[in-house]
Amino acid sequence: MNHIQVKIEINPDLYLKNPDSSELGRKIVNQSITMINELGFETFTFKKLGLKIESPESSIYRYFENKHSLLVYLVSWYWSWTEYRLAFATTNIVSPKERIIKAIEILTKPVLIDNSFSYINEVLLSEIIFSESIKAYHTKNVDEENKKGFFKAYKNVVKRISNIILELKPDYVFPNMLISTVIEGAHQQHFFTNHIPSLTDKVNDDNSIPTFYTELIFNILK
Repeated sequence: MNHIQVKIEINPDLYLKNPDSSELGRKIVNQSITMINELGFETFTFKKLGLKIESPESSIYRYFENKHSLLVYLVSWYWSWTEYRLAFATTNIVSPKERIIKAIEILTKPVLIDNSFSYINEVLLSEIIFSESIKAYHTKNVDEENKKGFFKAYKNVVKRISNIILELKPDYVFPNMLISTVIEGAHQQHFFTNHIPSLTDKVNDDNSIPTFYTELIFNILK
């Protein structure tokens, strides 16, 4: 995947000016990932971001209406990138079972840096997804934002894998529920591993969470 120039398309309703269109916009995205990961979303502010990037706070508001819009943008970018990775990894695999295994691995294993995007730290962004992404849609405006397509990238990932589930078991009636449960559960398990380890069962490698959810899916689909 390295050295391939990939364009991640983001819903234009998520920003006022496309941050990918300028050096300042890319700096805003880059440093916001670092700061949200360090400070937490509640403590993060555009004022602090402006000081970090040595640019007026008002310049950030030219790109994003508020920090919620920025968070939704970051979450959308992550899921669009994840869908690209899923498509890249499963296109030439004929067996639905093998595609499910590969998909669960992508969804649940620790993220590595993708050199296709020089200003995005995917490792730090994944940590934000694990700990903060629920705040992007657990809001009073979620229904309105959903109608505007703010969560389309996430839904596309769920649908892509749900369709593979239905290839394997066409009569299964809960494919979307199964995959969204796997994704949200895996995020929780990563968070617990780092912060409340007694709530999970961490083995001394990176395969415990992928193994658990792979076994869970295939036991359900028996």
